[in-house]
Amino acid sequence: MPRTKRADVGAILVVRMQPRSNENALVGWSGDTLKVRVTAPPVEGAANTACLSVLSKLLDVPLTHVSFVKGEHSRNKVVRILGLTEDQVQDRLGRPSAR
Repeated sequence: MPRTKRADVGAILVVRMQPRSNENALVGWSGDTLKVRVTAPPVEGAANTACLSVLSKLLDVPLTHVSFVKGEHSRNKVVRILGLTEDQVQDRLGRPSAR
């Protein structure tokens, strides 16, 4: 089962971010974790901002609806998405393949 969880308002998503990549893109699922690449370096929050921006665009929600719950200083992050259910998040990002 993917690690998206129902929150009081919205969904929670576990993300592994790769900064200093060639492009801003969704890589796919690694087990229950969504892998995201961003071009920005992990300096002064630039990679975090890019990560939230990528997720916002892919999920088609305002940037203000995507925020970190945990992991601002780590590659492994927990992200809250307001206004979407966990099923809607998985429909928009694709579902992890069954092991």
